[in-house]
Amino acid sequence: IKHPRFKIKASLLAFVQSIKTKPCNIIQHALHHCFIPFCIFHPECPPMGLEGLKIDDFQLHGSTTKRYGLGAHRGRLNIQAGLYEDDLHDGAWCAGIDDPLQWFEVDARRLTKFTGVVTQGRNSLWSSDWVTSYKVMFSNDSHTWKTLKNGSEDMIFSANKEKEIPVRNVFPAPVIARYIRVNPQSWFGSGSVCMRVEILGCPIRNEVITTDDLDFRHHGYKEMRQLMKVVNDMCPNITRIYNIGKSHAGLKLYAIEISDNPGEHEVGEPEFRYTAGSHGNEALGRELLLLLMQFMCLEYLSGNQRIRHLVEETRIHLLPSVNPDGYEKAFEAGSELSGWSLGRWSNDGIDIHHNFPDLNSILWELEAMKRVPRKMFSHLPIPEWYLSSNASVALETRALIAWMEKMPFVLGGNLQGGELVVTFPYDRTRSQWVAREQTPTPDDHVFRWLAFSYASTHRLMTDASRRVCHTEDFAKEDGTINGASWHTAAGSMNDFSYLHTNCFELSMYVGCDKFPHENELPEEWENNRESLLVFMEQVHRGIKGVVRDLQGRGIANATISVEGISHDIHTAADGDYWRLLNPGEYQVIARAEGYSLSTRKCEVGYEMGATRCDFTIGRTNLSRIKEIMEKFNKQPIRLSARQLQAMRSRREFSKLKVGPNYQ
Repeated sequence: IKHPRFKIKASLLAFVQSIKTKPCNIIQHALHHCFIPFCIFHPECPPMGLEGLKIDDFQLHGSTTKRYGLGAHRGRLNIQAGLYEDDLHDGAWCAGIDDPLQWFEVDARRLTKFTGVVTQGRNSLWSSDWVTSYKVMFSNDSHTWKTLKNGSEDMIFSANKEKEIPVRNVFPAPVIARYIRVNPQSWFGSGSVCMRVEILGCPIRNEVITTDDLDFRHHGYKEMRQLMKVVNDMCPNITRIYNIGKSHAGLKLYAIEISDNPGEHEVGEPEFRYTAGSHGNEALGRELLLLLMQFMCLEYLSGNQRIRHLVEETRIHLLPSVNPDGYEKAFEAGSELSGWSLGRWSNDGIDIHHNFPDLNSILWELEAMKRVPRKMFSHLPIPEWYLSSNASVALETRALIAWMEKMPFVLGGNLQGGELVVTFPYDRTRSQWVAREQTPTPDDHVFRWLAFSYASTHRLMTDASRRVCHTEDFAKEDGTINGASWHTAAGSMNDFSYLHTNCFELSMYVGCDKFPHENELPEEWENNRESLLVFMEQVHRGIKGVVRDLQGRGIANATISVEGISHDIHTAADGDYWRLLNPGEYQVIARAEGYSLSTRKCEVGYEMGATRCDFTIGRTNLSRIKEIMEKFNKQPIRLSARQLQAMRSRREFSKLKVGPNYQ
């Protein structure tokens, strides 16, 4: 054995040779005084499951991609391609650029003992693409990477000589990390950087230790406010602190905005929100949002391109404590003694999350009577009784509604606790007196995708081997469920947001323990960090655009309708809009009062980024006449159909009378 950092005596070498078939830890014990940085003999770990689909698409990433059908999700060992070269289901991951800076990444979602890599080339009837050598890199945070070394040099593994026969390379010693990258260094001369991969690795069940340098502790109201101020001071150019109102006890409901132009709505830029703590004793969501704002500030300053893109292309609002009064009660008791419900309700005993007007019943009643006008497809009005001063509505709920009506939110998530699942509307069953019933919205497919985007990137939600929190095994349903099919609840924030505003709102139940001990916060952050980011990125899925008049001015409150989906959204003050949709082709209609409608086909692709779909609509003749009449303080003349026909006949006769053949 040769290594530049130490020398081993012949007798020790003989001992190693005599026990080389025994478990690796025996050798490590014998040689630990020599500081050997790797184990000479080690058992090989089984495949992690790229081929067997135990690793899902959200865990696979590529530096660049040639096109969607050759994305990282197709970089699975033995995956087969479609018949045609441009098929959406092609036979490998292929980099968009052929150079040695490209990489294929797997996020194991937990600390893992990696022992090797298996590679293939691209499965294709028409192309010959395979990688002939590569390096391997590891990370615990996806930002700082270390390349596997052979002494002082980067270790380069020989890979494939043709595209179908798998080639396995076992590492000299196991490496423990969360992330692994395969970094191609050379490839077949007339081909491209393309590969199919399987990773050999064993999960480490020990406590996850995060590498993020964040404030992992529970924060009372004053400490929360101070932490938000620290974040604002660190990142003054991309953050703004404001409040949306006060609690029953007079505590301000603070929010922080993260944007490249804080305080301004930029035309074409979608607005996103996370809220937490509507149930004051569910403290984990509150701390996750405080960690998220720290993380985004630090990563923006460090030049993380993913975070910079989010900040520059999205206006993000984080409201960590909807019910600060309830939280203070639970915080005073402590994480171990607050129980299941202390601090859940507002100071006046109201469940804030289910304190919104029940618009579902109004809509379904009208549908039953077949009296649903087009304008009722969205933005149902709030009933008058709910707006009265003596209605049982919490101050916090009124503040939330005013905030939701003021900001043109597109997508939102409210963080809850006590379970591991993502729920989506509707939350109320359509059938009366039924406790559980699948009750989908017209956008059910979109909601299911949004829910899955969070659940599938969470480290535990879709783990079928984990124990259930209480009685429900949500992992069998991919960690998501329609709210009404779990348990019916009238007046939820999710249903209200969908029926009264443009915003699609979901609930994320982020942990079995509502108020975990702060020693557990680093692990809970690791569980949720990627999910929080991925869900935010979904705000850029679907179509977006601006509705303008013939003079190029944006039209506020114009209606955007999608054929086949009985749910409309409205444009913001500048005429811009965002409509969340899954990939596909859609007939989209723009209409506004006093304007002619306009229809166009809009196509949503699989790549991240909303498709631009602008509209220009002109005024109707009737609206022009009304405008002229109002300008001169006159009312438009209303004539019957018979009178209008008589006027047309006289006009045509007059034209004939003055013609050249008139005698």
